[in-house]
Amino acid sequence: MINVIASIHIKKGRLSEFIEIFKTNIPKVLEEKGCVEYVPTIDIPTGLPIQKLNNNVVTIIEKWGSLEDLQTHLTAPHMLAYKEKVKNLVDKVSLKVLTEA
Repeated sequence: MINVIASIHIKKGRLSEFIEIFKTNIPKVLEEKGCVEYVPTIDIPTGLPIQKLNNNVVTIIEKWGSLEDLQTHLTAPHMLAYKEKVKNLVDKVSLKVLTEA
């Protein structure tokens, strides 16, 4: 099992537009071979002293059956179309690909 945490930094004032586009792509991703979970999340204030909030970041929580499934996902036609649609909304993306310790 591969776990992925993708942090997508969105341009100021464009978060709702990004989320709308992202959510339309979720059903296609969930149909992909090996996709176990694919969920966009945003920060919520909790008052915890160690939490750092960023209202312009969408964190995607993903689970894939294998690294090969993840690699195929990244080049799927619907993902390439999604990337084209959001390219002017995104400042940067960081990715953590993890496995159980």
